[in-house]
Amino acid sequence: MTMLILGVLLWTVAHFFPVFMPNLRAGAISKVGEGPYKGLFTLVIVGALILIVFGWRSVGVGADLYSAPWTRHATYALVLASIILFGAAKGQSRIRKLVRHPMLTGVAVWAIGHLLVNNDPRSMVLFGGMLLWAVVSIFGINRRDGAYTAPEAWSWARDIRLVMISAVLYVALVFGHPYFTGIPLF
Repeated sequence: MTMLILGVLLWTVAHFFPVFMPNLRAGAISKVGEGPYKGLFTLVIVGALILIVFGWRSVGVGADLYSAPWTRHATYALVLASIILFGAAKGQSRIRKLVRHPMLTGVAVWAIGHLLVNNDPRSMVLFGGMLLWAVVSIFGINRRDGAYTAPEAWSWARDIRLVMISAVLYVALVFGHPYFTGIPLF
């Protein structure tokens, strides 16, 4: 469990650096350059992901802390919503007009969905940690950047395309889930 906790902490601290210490980040970039800074940041994130993956796999599934029969269906809906939000973060859609941080909101929705069905201690560390990181990041970025100016609304065609692409990706992730997580969904 220590490796998993360290991975989640490393992920969180690395991502909090530009949010809560923008002056230190700017100083680091001026000293080493933007390219090397991004390379170092990437190495830290990859290291965090490696710790998370190996930490997750090294900890057995513990006792369930709670259970409810409706959670599986809610999780499917929440994960689809999170994929749509992820897509909205990188594209032009009406969602960007409504949601200031679609990527972080997507992570929070994804984490909540997974917490509904994964209720063992290792899941609490991973999904609870990611949820906490996303929510604190949203508040930190809002504080750092000030008032939000929503972008122009794009055409409905872009939103329809975003939902269709997200649905295809969702189906691929549902069927691929056992191969990259080791946990079958059906």
